[in-house]
Amino acid sequence: MAVASALSMPALARAAVAAPHERSLRFYNTHTGETLRTLFWAEGQFIPEALQDINKLLRDHRSNTIAAIDPALMLLVNKVSAQFGSNNVIHIISGYRSPETNEKLAAASGGVAKHSMHLEGKAIDLRIPGVDLRQVHKAALALKGGGVGYYQDSQFVHMDTGRVRHW
Repeated sequence: MAVASALSMPALARAAVAAPHERSLRFYNTHTGETLRTLFWAEGQFIPEALQDINKLLRDHRSNTIAAIDPALMLLVNKVSAQFGSNNVIHIISGYRSPETNEKLAAASGGVAKHSMHLEGKAIDLRIPGVDLRQVHKAALALKGGGVGYYQDSQFVHMDTGRVRHW
């Protein structure tokens, strides 16, 4: 009965310290104030309910639009975070962006790509409080898992699952 009860709980509530063959993340959305602690990978596969929770947290907060976030991006974020400890809270600056939001941001800033990977749910802008941003950038670059951008003035690192490149 206890096992059945635990399995019926949302992924957020099931989250615990991940075993070596499991992957978990802790997020704080800097725009909405929402937090999420989730076990998103176990027994060799992604946990669909956890991915849904991640999709919601990384939604476009301007339009409240939820889209699928690339699960491979969560593996990259997990690998970067794990290099700095097992209990990091990752601050999310941007996840998914709707076309309307991206267009507005691109018009207002030269630093926003018109064909951003954020539009596809394949990019994330983040920082890890207590960890030097240069170290987060270096760790992301070392993975060679996609694009990595360093935004010192805005205090975040961009990571995506596109082709390997950096700026």
